[in-house]
Amino acid sequence: MIALIKGLQLLLSLSLLVVLHELGHYLAARYFKTRVEKFYLFMNPGFSLFKKQIGDTEWGIGWLPLGGYVKLAGIIDESLDTECTGAPDEFKSKNMFQKIWIMSAGVIMNFLLAILIFAHLTYHNGIDDPDPRAVVGKVYPEYPADKLGLQESDEILSVNGIQVADWESMTQEIHSHPKEEIEISWIRNSEITTAKITTESTPQLLGDELIERGMIGIIPILNHREAGLFESFSVGYRQTYHFLNLTYRSMMALFKGNVSIKEMAGPIMIAKIAGETASAGWSALLGLMAFISINLGFINILPVPGLDGGHVVIALIEGIIRRDIPLKIKMGIQQTGLVLLLLLFITIMVNDIQRLFQ
Repeated sequence: MIALIKGLQLLLSLSLLVVLHELGHYLAARYFKTRVEKFYLFMNPGFSLFKKQIGDTEWGIGWLPLGGYVKLAGIIDESLDTECTGAPDEFKSKNMFQKIWIMSAGVIMNFLLAILIFAHLTYHNGIDDPDPRAVVGKVYPEYPADKLGLQESDEILSVNGIQVADWESMTQEIHSHPKEEIEISWIRNSEITTAKITTESTPQLLGDELIERGMIGIIPILNHREAGLFESFSVGYRQTYHFLNLTYRSMMALFKGNVSIKEMAGPIMIAKIAGETASAGWSALLGLMAFISINLGFINILPVPGLDGGHVVIALIEGIIRRDIPLKIKMGIQQTGLVLLLLLFITIMVNDIQRLFQ
């Protein structure tokens, strides 16, 4: 029963992200007086679970729970529909800037949603400012620091004989020794203790390279305070930018071969992570949804045929050369993109299944 509830939470959360993404396209298309033929949650090959014609648009829910789509009149997209009359309300009839706005609107909606979620979480939960002193705020069970005997309020004096002035200098020294034996000195109730322990290792992106960093399982003292509305939105923007930059660097690391494609998480692993996150409460689940929204926006804006970014590139090319790309070439581009996306999806699904049984 609990698993079913978690599954429904995930489905509803992801459905909301998809609907808002497609709503961005819909609103931009309507603003530029472009006819929207279909607005669907989930794919509907063969038949639909629900559909209703309202004005020029067919609103529906498909049976295949993979994303969703907005079908614009006069566009060559993943539907491979070639019907185009050149009417003024067709996508083809719009100028380059209007096409780019329409195709980018879904991505913009994803990023705005992430900012709003992070801002809400900050305003609701407040901000925890880390204390700059090298004083232990929390020790995680079963990690090296716990086995060493470190406790809350212990002050770290040195690492490997090097005196540490603050939390940053202490963590830098620990990070530089992954899976290595280090010597730590700390003071508790005026009594100094020195002991050795082997660090654990955690992967971290440095630029577009994945490196190993040492860790012992401690965090600093966190000073809690309330956040105002303006500061909350500022934090929301900074967190969105941080995760967007992290996603970009992860993708660059993947392209350069510094990270294996096996590290990419697909629908199965996302469902597993979301289920675990849901157990930690709504704040954690909302944070995960903001992160997924950022990734959804980033992936969609990539210049790959079949994605929003692919349509943006085609609009740019047609705007620069001042004529339409021949229909056969557009069809070939879309078909190639669809095949590549399908192969990537299959690869990620296979990786997910393998990781489940590891």
